[in-house]
Amino acid sequence: MGFFKEFKDDLAEAADELIPGGGRDDEELPSDISVGSLDSSIDVSSELSKLDGLLEQVAKKVDEPEPEPVADIPQKESFSNSFSTETHVDPVPVTPAAPDRSFFGRTDKKEKKMADSIDEIVRNVTPQVAPSMPASDENAIITSGMTITGDLDSTGSIEVSGTINGNVHCNGKLTVTGSINGNSTSSEFFADSARVTGEVNTSGTVKIGVGSVVIGNITAASAVIAGAVKGDIDVQGPVVVDTSAVVMGNIKSRSVQINNGAVIEGFCSQAYADVDVSNVFA
Repeated sequence: MGFFKEFKDDLAEAADELIPGGGRDDEELPSDISVGSLDSSIDVSSELSKLDGLLEQVAKKVDEPEPEPVADIPQKESFSNSFSTETHVDPVPVTPAAPDRSFFGRTDKKEKKMADSIDEIVRNVTPQVAPSMPASDENAIITSGMTITGDLDSTGSIEVSGTINGNVHCNGKLTVTGSINGNSTSSEFFADSARVTGEVNTSGTVKIGVGSVVIGNITAASAVIAGAVKGDIDVQGPVVVDTSAVVMGNIKSRSVQINNGAVIEGFCSQAYADVDVSNVFA
């Protein structure tokens, strides 16, 4: 603004010098000098006002801040091997709702209790017999001086004369003349002067010889009991209770033969018999 103001003052001073009577008081122009460049009819005040307006516009443009340049936004380069810009959202795994196990889909306490009773009856009627698996020709022997702590699994047969502290599973025959502290699963089970603490589950025949003690439930296809058993006996076929047998538990089978001298403390039920007892008394 200072530059334009000085320029304006210089123009005004130059105009005063050119216009007669407008110069300095102590200097007078000669009367015979004529100025051809200016006409006497020019309105100096009007021309100066126009000049002032022009100078104000120029000053305003100078004072106005220049707009900051907008930075060019770099365009995303496309590459043939670039990754896709689409956002990939993994599907949320949906956990299926647990099935309604209440009686007929209702949650009443009495009906739930009735459903539990029905399930118990079905479990009692259908014993969980060990599945029959093909056995190999291998025969493992646990000698009398050997003690094994842990589970034992074999595709063949096992003879146990020592002690096993753990569960035993074999596809063949399990013969015990020592002791087992654990559950056993086999295709056949034979105990002779043995002591077994645990459940005996077999898909074939169970034979408990004289002098053997079994503390646990027995599940099999058929059974011959000549020793002592403390537990329930669930057999789909026939059961023979010999003279020297002592049974403390219920017997459920297709048929039962009790020899003279056997001791049974429990109930005997032929639940798997072919005869429909309810129709006999109808």
